[in-house]
Amino acid sequence: MELLTNFAEELKKDDLRQKVVTLVPAFHALRDLGSSLIPKSEASSARDRIIAYLKQYPGIIIDGDELMVVSGINEWARRVRELRVQFGWWIYSGVTFKQMAQNPDDAEAFKAMGIDPSLIKTDQYVLMSTTQDLEAAYRWNVLNEIRKKKIAVKEKIIEYLRKNVGKQVTGEELSYLAGNTKEWARRVRELRTEEGWPIVTKNTGRDDLPVGVYVLEKDRQAYVHDRKIPDPVRVAVLTRDHFRCTKCGWSRDDASPDDPRNMLELHHIHQHKDGGDNTEDNLTTLCNVCHDDEHR
Repeated sequence: MELLTNFAEELKKDDLRQKVVTLVPAFHALRDLGSSLIPKSEASSARDRIIAYLKQYPGIIIDGDELMVVSGINEWARRVRELRVQFGWWIYSGVTFKQMAQNPDDAEAFKAMGIDPSLIKTDQYVLMSTTQDLEAAYRWNVLNEIRKKKIAVKEKIIEYLRKNVGKQVTGEELSYLAGNTKEWARRVRELRTEEGWPIVTKNTGRDDLPVGVYVLEKDRQAYVHDRKIPDPVRVAVLTRDHFRCTKCGWSRDDASPDDPRNMLELHHIHQHKDGGDNTEDNLTTLCNVCHDDEHR
């Protein structure tokens, strides 16, 4: 301990190297002790030990130092990335939390989980789901292809979502796609609120989705006059109408592969072109089929 606390002074002594060499076995023993906390019968590799540890504490902030201890290796961060990229575990880093928190709704959802994005550190991690995403490896191959393109971040995001229509995409994926550009979460919001892409989250009417997950419900943009309905109004209308089409009664619980009805949209009672505004009283919930009928 004296060697660590007075290292500057110890550097001046002739026997410093001998002291360091003497501590090497102790360092290895301590590292092995950390990795032995999870039996080999349960997790034989460093990667297995990391995910076994995270699965014991889902939704809880875990320090990188903890993962270093249980992994027993120096390259533990690479193993975390492999778990996320190749094996489909939804592990969010502190960097991603901070980026997603640019959207106030996401920040509030994280705080409800007990995670304050303004306080979380970049080298902290959270396992968001204990269910492995078996399609993740395929999606990450697609992700890397799009990531390399010389196009704007917003274009990359919508291209990736359009290749995964109806599938849950994590904030960690979009952060990587954008090259960790801080503005990606804002671009997703713009795609939904300004360009009319039906990108939904837990906070925009899809309470069944996990926090921090995005779904492009259908590969089409909303009608131009429906594109700038504020999220709070959108959620209020859906809640009032019990998340059902007010014309045919369809809800997401009724969804089936053979049914062309696959999403809910908002429709202006008094048409926007005639002065109808984006208020709760002037909007009603319709399924995509009934909405198309209204506009024929």
